[in-house]
Amino acid sequence: MIRITKIFTFETAHILYGYDGKCKNMHGHSYKLFVTVKGNPINDLDHSKNGMVMDFGDLKKIVNSQIVNEWDHAVMLNANSPHKGLGQNLEKEGHKVIYCDFQPTCENMLYEIAKKIKNKLPLEIQLAYLKLHETENSFGEWFAEDQV
Repeated sequence: MIRITKIFTFETAHILYGYDGKCKNMHGHSYKLFVTVKGNPINDLDHSKNGMVMDFGDLKKIVNSQIVNEWDHAVMLNANSPHKGLGQNLEKEGHKVIYCDFQPTCENMLYEIAKKIKNKLPLEIQLAYLKLHETENSFGEWFAEDQV
């Protein structure tokens, strides 16, 4: 079993409803996402992906379509909070708003990323690990073996 990792970056703002610190204000981050998948390298001389667990380009297509293209330069907010009205006002002004059914923290974003990516991977490939940097020195991690 081999693990491969691809790194992605995107810019996203969020609002943390009810938070008791300065991050209760709308603010953004330059996120850095590490996506690690695992599987066995293809061992077929006639296969165009021979020797690969998964083509990095295929992984890039999945993560870009499910996460980066959706979340980049958007504002994430909890749709179950009073911020929904703020989101609607932002949309009227032409801003990209994502309504989450969760508080858009780094931790909860990792659960959402895992859910979206796992559903698109080939059956023989498993999502093994995610790391999401909110800042250079603050990040969350998701490990497949920790999930039940």
